Amino acid sequence: MYTPDLYKNENRDDIHAFLQENSFGILINQTQGKLTATHIPLELETDKEGNSILYGHLSKENPQWKGFTENDEILAVFSGPHSYISSSWYDHENVPTWNYIAVHVYGRIKIVEGEAVVESLKKLVDKYEKASKNPVRVEDLSKETMMQASGVVAFEIEITEIQATKKLSQNRDDKNYQNIISELEKTKENQSVAVANEMKKCPR
Repeated sequence: MYTPDLYKNENRDDIHAFLQENSFGILINQTQGKLTATHIPLELETDKEGNSILYGHLSKENPQWKGFTENDEILAVFSGPHSYISSSWYDHENVPTWNYIAVHVYGRIKIVEGEAVVESLKKLVDKYEKASKNPVRVEDLSKETMMQASGVVAFEIEITEIQATKKLSQNRDDKNYQNIISELEKTKENQSVAVANEMKKCPR
């Protein structure tokens, strides 16, 4: 991912927090010589050796998983808030642009089997059910329902490289920076307001 130095995010804790909060990503690999992509949750975790990994699963009906053994290299793309930035918000003439946050994770993928499949499903369900009034627990599901687990392919991704971009008008002076935040908030659009909130967090 092309990222000018000004917009590079190399803060490990910040990147990990982003991945945990924006875990619905795009898994990209080559299957039978063709680029393939699937939109799925990819959860960040630390393995027994203390290494950061991503885990997830695909339906066996999805042929993408067959490429994992042919070529284990993958790219996972994660996107955060983004918004159009009008140059009418500056106190000088310039071109419009786009503010956004994104993380690309490169790694090597391996299929996991047996009890590890159920464990990965448990962790995924527990994460997203914790705010539910009546949370579902994998442990409480019937044997008949859990037979559906045989229809998924679970995997882990050993992370080899992370590239993170946080493009939030860092190249603007304080006056224009604050004006961009104000104009984004005026739109009352969810994405734009989210970008404004991220800009407020950035050190100046």
